[in-house]
Amino acid sequence: MTNRRKSPVLRASEIGNYLYCARSWWLGRVLGYPSAHREKMAQGEEEHRGHGRDVVAYHRLRRLGYVVLALALLLALTILCWWLASELLPYY
Repeated sequence: MTNRRKSPVLRASEIGNYLYCARSWWLGRVLGYPSAHREKMAQGEEEHRGHGRDVVAYHRLRRLGYVVLALALLLALTILCWWLASELLPYY
């Protein structure tokens, strides 16, 4: 993890932390004191990573569903064309 104290970028989560408790933000950002809730923060980060993996899996399955649907439509069109050709063309 990067050292937030040296980073000139203010992240959205830091704004949320500041709005929740400006003193806590100042102690962590300016003085560099670590949070007393590191275990909960680590658990929250892991939950966010898990959610991110779920979102990626959802999008992959959605794309796979579109591919399967397109293949099914192509197969149905092929069968329809074959059936129409067999009905319209004379047998030899």
